[in-house]
Amino acid sequence: MKFAIMGSGGVGGYFGSRLAEAGEDVTFIARGEHLAAMQRQGLRVHSIKGDVVLDRVKATDDPASVGEVDCVIVAVKAWQVREAAESIRPLVGSDTLVLPLENGVEAADILAEVLGEAPVLDGLCGILAWREAPGEIRHAGVDPFVRFGERDNHSSARTAQLKAVFDKANGVSAEIPDDIRVAQWSKFMFICAMSGIGSISRAPIGITRQLPETRALIQAMLEEIDQVARGHGVAFPPDAVARAMQFIDAMPAESTSSMQRNIMAGEPSELESQNGAVVRLGRAVNVATPVHTMIHAALLPQELAARGEVPPGV
Repeated sequence: MKFAIMGSGGVGGYFGSRLAEAGEDVTFIARGEHLAAMQRQGLRVHSIKGDVVLDRVKATDDPASVGEVDCVIVAVKAWQVREAAESIRPLVGSDTLVLPLENGVEAADILAEVLGEAPVLDGLCGILAWREAPGEIRHAGVDPFVRFGERDNHSSARTAQLKAVFDKANGVSAEIPDDIRVAQWSKFMFICAMSGIGSISRAPIGITRQLPETRALIQAMLEEIDQVARGHGVAFPPDAVARAMQFIDAMPAESTSSMQRNIMAGEPSELESQNGAVVRLGRAVNVATPVHTMIHAALLPQELAARGEVPPGV
């Protein structure tokens, strides 16, 4: 299959490199020093599942130069999804799939608003990875997986074909869940709680899950997301919160979320798409979210500063 990877950082760089390693036709959409390094010397992935060295890769900052592809993997930051959707229009033909691998639960809706419903799948991934240097990706934790499906959960030949392609790639587990919304919200539950606690504490998960005080906050965040999800009709199992806590307890002790790393570096983050989304989506179904509301409010001044947005009256 012919793939375009829109956003070639930790997520896009890892999964795109595995597809290229498996012989698929992959073009990385990137910019700046990362793009220059890939064009000059290829892409290197340092991974606990085995390194990938691609001495030559297709890489560009101009999606229009690529032409239509079979699948666009959208792996930009959540706040960049709408802009990305507009820029990938030239990549999307009548049979193209658009697969978002975002941390939030709203990316597919945004993509469908811009591109129409037909090409868009619901999707998610699991991986602890980041861009370590221009042209280099570090995968340090979590057995990488992708999960995707049609937005109404019907079986389709196109998702089966995409899974078959991923199944050929080393270091990737692919699945079409029975209910993609449950899978998506399950991932959102643990990553949002991990992001929130890490961002306000500035500590790795190994510390926050052990201290009784911060563990109680994690538990409260999970329970709030559980109630918001159910309010939106997500068919969570009764033990959804317990499962999320088990996943958090199994994370490498030094793990931090990408949102936490962005906030600690003074960069724009996914605050509005994670803890802010819980507040917003909770309000829509009359579910109170006091812990997420507090975390969102506490981090908002720094977020606005990172984006160069000055609050009124300042």
